[in-house]
Amino acid sequence: MNFSNLQTQTDQRIMRITINRPQSLNALNAKTIEELSRAIDQAASDDEVRVVVITGAGDKAFVAGADITEIQTLDETTTAEFVERGHATMLKIQNLGKPVIAAINGYALGGGCELALACTLRVGSDNALMGLPEISLGIIPGFGGTQRLARIVGTGRGLEMMLGGKPINAKKALDWGLLNQVVEQEYLLEAAYKLAAHLSKSAPIAMQSIMDAVNRGADLPLEDGLEIEKDQFVKICGTQDMREGTTAFLEKRKANFKGH
Repeated sequence: MNFSNLQTQTDQRIMRITINRPQSLNALNAKTIEELSRAIDQAASDDEVRVVVITGAGDKAFVAGADITEIQTLDETTTAEFVERGHATMLKIQNLGKPVIAAINGYALGGGCELALACTLRVGSDNALMGLPEISLGIIPGFGGTQRLARIVGTGRGLEMMLGGKPINAKKALDWGLLNQVVEQEYLLEAAYKLAAHLSKSAPIAMQSIMDAVNRGADLPLEDGLEIEKDQFVKICGTQDMREGTTAFLEKRKANFKGH
C-alpha cells in the first residue's frame, strides 16, 4: 500500500507505522489522518500482524499536533467532517483488537497526544513532551482528548493539562500514568520493539478479549463490566489457543499460540 505521509513496514509479526512529515514536525493534516486510517485497516486485515508500533519521523517529534494551517481554513461544515474523521481513526486504533504501541520521541502535543492516548501502550523517550495546548489557540482538543486523557490520568490532572495548556515532561508523564515506560532517546525504538516482540508471542485472541473488556467496561457499572468479562472468558475457553496454553503449562514448555 502506497502512502504519501506515512511509511509502513512489517517484520516478525510487528507492523511499524511512521508518520513521515518531519518538515511539519509530523503534524496531522486530513491526508495523514486518512492514510493512518487505511494503514490501521491493513493491520486489522493482516493475520500475520500481531502488534502495531506507531512513531514519528525525525528526532524532534512524535506528532507535534494537528496541522494548524489547515485548521484555520475550516468552516463549520468542514470542521465537523475533520473532527469526525479524526474520531473515527482514533477509535480504529483503540479498537483494533491488536496492541498498538506509541513510540513517542520529542513533541506529542494536541493531535499527537490524542493519537498516543488512543494507543494501547505508550513508550516515551526522555525528551518527550506531552500535552493538549489547544486552549492557547482558542480551541479545544478535537480528536478524543477531552474524553481519553481524564480516563488515563484522572479528572483533576486531565483538566490541569487541558485548561492550563502546558505540556508535561516524560518523568511527570510516567508518574501520572500517561507513559508506561521512559527510555533514553537513542533506545526508544529498541524499547518499543522489545515490548512489541513480547506481546507478539502472547495469545492474540486473549489479548483482544482483554482489551475489549477493558474498553467496553471502563464506564459501565461493575456488574455490567463483569458480564462482559464472563462472556469473553466463555468465548476464550472454546479456542485452540486456550487448549495450547493450558497444555503447555502442564507440560512445562512455552506455548505456541496460533490465534485460533
